[in-house]
Amino acid sequence: MLDFFISSAIAAEDVAQVATDANQPGWEGLLFPVGLIVIFYFLLIRPQQKRNKDHKTMVAEAKKGDEIVTSGGVLGKITEVGEHFLTLEIASNLSVQVMKTSISTVMPKGTYKAGC
Repeated sequence: MLDFFISSAIAAEDVAQVATDANQPGWEGLLFPVGLIVIFYFLLIRPQQKRNKDHKTMVAEAKKGDEIVTSGGVLGKITEVGEHFLTLEIASNLSVQVMKTSISTVMPKGTYKAGC
């Protein structure tokens, strides 16, 4: 009868050891979060950084005579370029000042025809 209790105690100790080993996370537990971060980087962060870099380049290269569209949808020709603002001719004898950062697109030459 005493032998029965001893084998139960050994079996309980083995079960406790297996349960303890199963609860300890290994490197496999990090695969999903690391994979998720990599996916977010290549699908969201990296393309946005590229768009921001391209926009900064476009704003820095804006010069007199370029035809642009602002983020508000105004089409015009640049007549004067300042440090933070530029003057945009949107009709004959009608100019507006806009921030350089509001440039959305540089259009091909001939898109804007003065006096339209």
